[in-house]
Amino acid sequence: MYIGEIKEERQVMHEFKYKGDELFCEDVGIGGIAAAVGTPFYLYSHRTLLDHYRKIREAFSEINPLICFSMKSNSSLAVLTALVKAGSGLDVVSGGELFKALKVGCDSKKIVYASVGKTEREIENAIKAGILFFNVESLPELALIDKVSGKLGRTVDCTLRANPDVDPHTHKFITTGKAENKFGLDFKTVEETFGNSCRYPHVRLRGIHIHIGSQITEAEPFRKAIAKVGSLIAKIRKGGARIDWLNIGGGLGIIYRKEHPQSAERFAKAVIPLIRKLDVRLILEPGRFIVGNSGVLVAKVTYVKKTRSRNFVIVDAAMNDLIRPSLYDAYHEILPVIRKPVRRKMLADVVGPICETGDFLARDRKLPEFRSGELLAVMGAGAYGFTMSSNYNSRPRSAEVMVIHGRFYVVREREKYDDLVKGEAVPRELR
Repeated sequence: MYIGEIKEERQVMHEFKYKGDELFCEDVGIGGIAAAVGTPFYLYSHRTLLDHYRKIREAFSEINPLICFSMKSNSSLAVLTALVKAGSGLDVVSGGELFKALKVGCDSKKIVYASVGKTEREIENAIKAGILFFNVESLPELALIDKVSGKLGRTVDCTLRANPDVDPHTHKFITTGKAENKFGLDFKTVEETFGNSCRYPHVRLRGIHIHIGSQITEAEPFRKAIAKVGSLIAKIRKGGARIDWLNIGGGLGIIYRKEHPQSAERFAKAVIPLIRKLDVRLILEPGRFIVGNSGVLVAKVTYVKKTRSRNFVIVDAAMNDLIRPSLYDAYHEILPVIRKPVRRKMLADVVGPICETGDFLARDRKLPEFRSGELLAVMGAGAYGFTMSSNYNSRPRSAEVMVIHGRFYVVREREKYDDLVKGEAVPRELR
């Protein structure tokens, strides 16, 4: 039995499974896709994507929340279209994400807009689009939204992002709800702002927004944050203000390695009783939970380099394609696309061709003894994969592919070298 197979048998989390000795995405062999498309490429399972969206929708169905998929985790038009068609709203954090959200036909009243640095132009475009809420991160931002709304002759609905100062017990770079983080407002400021809302005549304050972090594997940090916010809501209401909505953000963790994250059902059971007591409409902003295990990164082995101190499996994907291992020291399981049960194992790093020591996809892994030309899959790469990719070392960004009902489709073409210089110009004085 190959390493990784035990995990797959124990928890069916996605539609990337071996059939015989080949890794398949749903009913399509990955080797055949690679032959047609080339490597590296991101591969998404449409079935897995919708399955995970429906799991969270069904888990919370008794209170009918608005689910807004977090676009920062994956903003592929194909992914967004599939989710919007299934009924999802979208959580955007930039003008570009808003543009894409509208392009895929998302109902503007299912769009919420976060980000600590919204520009005047972004605010104006969002108001004109008629989004549901701005999640406001600071008083200067609230003042600017009020100013732009007045200029446009509109009154805009907003929620205030409260920072509950709760430790979600996750990586420090993806913790967002502690006092020292840049996000949100302290509770006293939130309370005072609701009390002085008349200062912002072109804004209606409708609710509270929190987001405490990402890849959170247990319910307790959410429960603590919601309990804290509950006390805040009671104070605000006592002062005469109205609160209709509570947005508890996203952050639900998934399995990358040996984590034991809560299921959507267990998470719902843990927080729904708290939400009911607050008499609010709930908004959820899941991203990773829906798309993380819906995608993999497929790469080809270029060389196997063995030194006296270390072995390296050098592949044609790199940190510019998937930066999570370099940035967060994140773990992604590595599987051969074609497995060979009778094969020696080797301890090796999986690295790319970029001129950085930090260019790795895996370190100190016990792997099959790969050979040049073989394919491997970097699992759990559907979230914060392509969206964080770059052209570092002047590398064209990879293709994106989706399997839908037994067929694969290229949903983003691989960049060409000409794309690397698109929009650039050399001044005449330099010629």
